[in-house]
Amino acid sequence: MMDALRAYQTPDGMWRQLVDNDADWKETSCTAMFGYAIALGTGKGLLPRPDFEPVIQKAWLALTEYIDEEGRLTEVCAGTGQKDDVAFYLARPRVTGDLHGQAGLLWFVHALLSFS
Repeated sequence: MMDALRAYQTPDGMWRQLVDNDADWKETSCTAMFGYAIALGTGKGLLPRPDFEPVIQKAWLALTEYIDEEGRLTEVCAGTGQKDDVAFYLARPRVTGDLHGQAGLLWFVHALLSFS
């Protein structure tokens, strides 16, 4: 799974709302959660550091551009259920400071701080 995610990371370090859709917008909560999972897996030795450390670094540096002056994460997709309609996902509203985005960001920070 992590190899597949790595292949879809954008050049600036983000992932998209629909991960495999190049036309979709870059979304921060998935980037934070994927960054967290990859950092955790790499730190525990489950993922090879040479392959994934650059992925982690790019994700973190990209996310810092989406943190506003109050520490809120921008470009978070509003929570959504499952739908079999690409247009539905492409049109999802973007919010700032949503807790599922903030939590992912904090998890990622924690994983980075304990990264050995």
